Amino acid sequence: MPAGVSSEHALDIQRGERFAFGENWARFLAVLDDARIEEACRSLKEMLGVESLAGRSFLDVGNGSGLFSLAAMRLGAARVVSFDFDPSSVACAEELKRRYFPGAVHWTIGAGSVLDEAYLGGLGQFDVVYSWGVLHHTGQMWRALTSVVELVRRGGSLFIAIYRDQGWRSRAWLRIKQLYNRGRVGRALVWGVFCSYYAAEGLLADLARLRNPWRRYREMRGRGMSRYRDWIDWIGGLPFEVATAEQIFKFYKARGFRVENMTISDGHGCSEFVFSRPPEPTAR
Repeated sequence: MPAGVSSEHALDIQRGERFAFGENWARFLAVLDDARIEEACRSLKEMLGVESLAGRSFLDVGNGSGLFSLAAMRLGAARVVSFDFDPSSVACAEELKRRYFPGAVHWTIGAGSVLDEAYLGGLGQFDVVYSWGVLHHTGQMWRALTSVVELVRRGGSLFIAIYRDQGWRSRAWLRIKQLYNRGRVGRALVWGVFCSYYAAEGLLADLARLRNPWRRYREMRGRGMSRYRDWIDWIGGLPFEVATAEQIFKFYKARGFRVENMTISDGHGCSEFVFSRPPEPTAR
């Protein structure tokens, strides 16, 4: 782990400006199983409109738990590169590689920032650039959205997910996340209020359906993630920025991309976008 990345990340957390995403996702690995991996593979295939990634290169920008780098490997990607700013997230990807693809030379994992132009310049270009729920956590979202453009090979795809702008609700959530990251008292207050609300809401729904309430906290959600870890990721997730679908469309259209697939969030979650970068025009 480069000392600069590790120390900058630690200082951000100490100042209450960043949530420890990697520590959250490290705990998720305890419940990771083949069913969750298969669900992650399914979601990649569905959004990208492919059955496999055979012969294609895959860049995981902000790999988090490492699950989707693993899914790309399972789908036959010829080359997978994973990187994250959070040391614990780098360790997550390394652990998954150790478990499932030990010694695979075509899966490389590193520590770096999507805001570091020098680091990105050494990565090259990829057939698929994937960054799910990451770029809005950099503290400079629009710069990060720009940074991934040149990582996409001509004829390649960009798959991103960005928090939907809900106006005043999004601004209120920013204040809540700042309180959560300020210290133990703020964390206990936010956790007590919001997790109690989520739990009570789920309990009532489960009792009405005669379901075991405990299943809810370990059951798989879409993309193979766990409900409980998603809660913590949402409540604590800082830095935090948002955008409307229209803003994202216009941003990438101006840079020559075409939208190929999308799912727009109807709540405070992420809207997903798959863009294609057209090949170079044929000379006449």
